[in-house]
Amino acid sequence: MAAVSHPVFARVYERLSVAMDRAGTAAFRRDLAAGLTGRVIEVGAGNGRMFAHYPPTVTEVVAVEPERRLRAAAIRAAPAAPVPVTVVDGLAEALPAGEGEFDAAVVALVLCTVPDQAAALAEIRRVLRPGGQLRFFEHVAAEEPGRLRRFQRLSDATVWPRLFAGCHTGRDTTAAIRTAGFAIDELRRFRFPATSSSPSSPCVLGQATLPEQRLH
Repeated sequence: MAAVSHPVFARVYERLSVAMDRAGTAAFRRDLAAGLTGRVIEVGAGNGRMFAHYPPTVTEVVAVEPERRLRAAAIRAAPAAPVPVTVVDGLAEALPAGEGEFDAAVVALVLCTVPDQAAALAEIRRVLRPGGQLRFFEHVAAEEPGRLRRFQRLSDATVWPRLFAGCHTGRDTTAAIRTAGFAIDELRRFRFPATSSSPSSPCVLGQATLPEQRLH
């Protein structure tokens, strides 16, 4: 059992995620899932806001969520999904799955939060088949040096991770994905909201692929 509990954040996030989806993240989630096929592992499923967007070409989603309240919300959301969804307890750094089990992995606003990003990406790589896809939608470091990037560093070193269950706004997640052995095929950079100067506003949405042959 992961035994992760952030009750105050979870209550806030359940409401905030709905508002964010209405403001535009639902479209990002839809783009994230478009064209997926086969078995998918969703890492950090939260309260299940991705579930509605999986296409019928997906045969099964295994949704991993360690936080108790959010996992319970995801379990309640799963029956309404258009594809079969199984919600399980587990950590990104120790996924409850065997090697090469999945055709794709999905992370939505997760790699900014995990305590060990490299370990989480190594686990995602482990459970994907050769040639499998990683779809990602994440808060990232501002692309250009300047005031916003300095604000991100200050936020990450002080209150932001405490307020948002470990979220770090200034991670270079695309570099981490490449370092983990993935080839990035598509990448969009944008701010959400578009005119915001919040430390969490710089985002990326993209997909990456594992090599067809595993290198051990």
